[in-house]
Amino acid sequence: MSFYSIAPFIQEYYPQYYSIETYPAAQCITIHKVAEEWGLFCNFAHTPIVLYGVTFKSAEQLFQLMKFKEEEAVRAVFQARNPKMTAKKWERIHRRPDWGSMIVDAMKFCIQQKYEQHEAFQVMLKKSEGKYIVEDQTSFPKKAPDTWGTKLCEDHYTGPNLLGRLLMELRENKRLDYHLPADALDFIQILKNSFSCYQMNK
Repeated sequence: MSFYSIAPFIQEYYPQYYSIETYPAAQCITIHKVAEEWGLFCNFAHTPIVLYGVTFKSAEQLFQLMKFKEEEAVRAVFQARNPKMTAKKWERIHRRPDWGSMIVDAMKFCIQQKYEQHEAFQVMLKKSEGKYIVEDQTSFPKKAPDTWGTKLCEDHYTGPNLLGRLLMELRENKRLDYHLPADALDFIQILKNSFSCYQMNK
């Protein structure tokens, strides 16, 4: 099992999300690229999130930063053009030891902040009512989708679809409930101590 695989974490800590789902393609809206119609649902969409005076470029940047408490890793991920790939380089050594037990709650937190701070995201989520939301990983080289997405198989999208499920949960309830450890946002103080206000809000 790959160090970066999150399925074992979901199985152990979030069994309610550990399943393979199937959705009729004709009833789905798909998340694939930021520039596409539903691209605002992508975590990489430019939806800045402000927390305690620090601006994060996207929900993805915020999520990746939540993996770390070590200063050098936090600084590197915050400054990276691609926070996901940069985080991958750092997490084998510096990833929080409890990351597996908080990973879904961290994603819920990021999506909830995005929802509260961006009206356009709220409007698009409402517009999607009556449709399933799926992350389309059909073009990905792996044979099977990862935990976050699905792949198109004939006339159905199939996969764990965790991102889509969380978005649909948010759409239905207008909020996502999450429980984070007390030190989950300690990286923000590291950033405030490391960078000027100009850099943090750039």
